[in-house]
Amino acid sequence: MRRTNRAVAVAAALALAVTACNANNSSPGSGSSSAAEQGGTWHILSTSKEISLDPAKSQNLATSTIHLVLRGLTSWKTSPDKGAELVPDLATDTGQVSADGKTWTYKLKPGLKYSDGSTIVAADIKYGVERSFAPELSGGLSYHKPLLVGGDKYTGPYKGQQLASIETPDDNTIIFKLNKAFGDWPWIVSMPAFSPVPKKADTDPTTYGEDPVASGPYQVKSYSPGSKLELERNPNWDKASDPARTGLPDSIVTDMGLQADVVNQRLVADSGDDQFAASTGAPVTAALIPTVTGNPAVKARVATSPSGALQFLAMNNKRPGLSNPAVRKAIEYAVDKQAVQVAQGGPEFGGEIATTLITPGIDGYSKFDLYPAPPAGDPDKAKSMLAAAGVSNLNLVLAADSDKLGVAQAIQQGLKRAGITVTIKPYEAEALTDLITGPKGDYDLTVQSWLPDYPSALGNIQPLFASSEIGNGGFNLSRYSNPQVDAAIAAATGEPDKTKAAAQWAALDKQILADAPLVPLIYARNAFLHGSKVQNFYLPPYPPYPNVLIVGLSK
Repeated sequence: MRRTNRAVAVAAALALAVTACNANNSSPGSGSSSAAEQGGTWHILSTSKEISLDPAKSQNLATSTIHLVLRGLTSWKTSPDKGAELVPDLATDTGQVSADGKTWTYKLKPGLKYSDGSTIVAADIKYGVERSFAPELSGGLSYHKPLLVGGDKYTGPYKGQQLASIETPDDNTIIFKLNKAFGDWPWIVSMPAFSPVPKKADTDPTTYGEDPVASGPYQVKSYSPGSKLELERNPNWDKASDPARTGLPDSIVTDMGLQADVVNQRLVADSGDDQFAASTGAPVTAALIPTVTGNPAVKARVATSPSGALQFLAMNNKRPGLSNPAVRKAIEYAVDKQAVQVAQGGPEFGGEIATTLITPGIDGYSKFDLYPAPPAGDPDKAKSMLAAAGVSNLNLVLAADSDKLGVAQAIQQGLKRAGITVTIKPYEAEALTDLITGPKGDYDLTVQSWLPDYPSALGNIQPLFASSEIGNGGFNLSRYSNPQVDAAIAAATGEPDKTKAAAQWAALDKQILADAPLVPLIYARNAFLHGSKVQNFYLPPYPPYPNVLIVGLSK
């Protein structure tokens, strides 16, 4: 799962993704009346200085650029009005699970080939997963590592060892043996580490990511670190076998190391090749909003997500005063969520006011509000609830360079009306992380954002509320601990039936919020500019980023 920063949302959460056209009030491809066509060169204007296509080192979502080059066992299919749908990619289905939920079996589709014409076999996927355990290839998504039997001690294939819990009885079958039931495993195998890597091609692990053997619709034509990445068509990609990718452009060129303001200036101007361009890591900032809203032609080329990361006010449940649920519930009523929304750009660019822990677009989301109050809060109700509690002073910690200062000030003013004085304490980013995720927890309040790495309510609930995530680098910033909730999290995590699991997570959402460990603030939107010839782009509720696998261009 990932923390997000509103100012660098794309760079932090999807470094290789690109932006989209407005999905809030128009169909995919808005901003131009033309339809996407086969062909053309799509230009990505990126603030990133490095790009690695090594699946073992990647943290990118299943709708990002690395998946234009590499396929996995499963993939994601998106639509403008709902969260991502899991679809079989290299596999024939999304997995067959044993009765105890601990063994998952996949069969590969027939006739799959790499860009060099060689056949994709199950052993290549096993090897690709094994590489992700190697210390020299650290940094990638690692959900599978503690789940696979023996994964806690395995250190990769480069000294000749294999991971026995991944079996390949033939070229078309791969079996994963887990140490506990885990219903989200089909989502896990959509992650980059489950892309096939032929062992014979992995001659230098340190440079494999510069030109990996392609299984997707594109292959690397050239790569100049810090400057440019060029992708061209993979002649052996079989579109009929691929439900997730359209492969419309003939080529994709990423210009790297650009300044965010320069990217946006070029996209606002919309001239030359920039008509066929989109930005990466250059979201619409507060300073840019007047330019966008003041020009209808530019506004038509802004992509905004219907929902996004949950921005929240964590209340340290272990601190004096805040250990009292009545005090925390009073703060639920006191917070001026409307002011928070305005501080983040208003309803259109900031996001909708949040009342739940599970975010829209995730199975298990159900709209409810346990603490109904006017958008600006109910300070009188909060004041009456606080009268007997004796809480009058709290501190709120945040990063010194955080874009959340305006949010913190809005919270400060709202609680002041309820009789609580909030002192805002800025810290350097690293020091703040040590403080809020460390063992002592010497703080009262903090404002953070959180987005799951895949569309499961497990990602909304477990990292923020499981007792195991308190301190030691965990992100249970409320330091909330409830044995009944821990047991319910374990039960929902192991449930392989998608419908049953969603119901369990939905019940947990209400159960946890009844204890008021934190205040949901907004479902933070993402917003980005793109060129007028970029088509088939939209930002779904989840992931709140464009699906680059289906991009097309118009003439």
